[in-house]
Amino acid sequence: MDARQFKECVEACNRCIALCQYCSTACLQEDDVKMMAKCIHLDMQCAAMCSLAVNFMCMNSPFVVQVCQLCAEVCRACAQECGRFKMDHCQRCAEACKNCADKCMAMAA
Repeated sequence: MDARQFKECVEACNRCIALCQYCSTACLQEDDVKMMAKCIHLDMQCAAMCSLAVNFMCMNSPFVVQVCQLCAEVCRACAQECGRFKMDHCQRCAEACKNCADKCMAMAA
């Protein structure tokens, strides 16, 4: 694997983790938390999946392609859900998730 591609994907995953965690915490402070439930749940799943992807990439696992493909899928789902909301934290999270999905798909190619 290309070392630059690997580095970019790890960085994108780490940024996605941070923004998903921030988004889920901010969503819990919204007036209608129930409306944000799916967003919060996907934020938590996305952060966990990105963390797993980082670990597999850092171990140079033979399963990195499959993990990155799944990570991209989870990131896209999170981006779509977060993108539905106008709050800055959701929009920033959606952008980070889209970028991470792109980087993970490049790793999986």
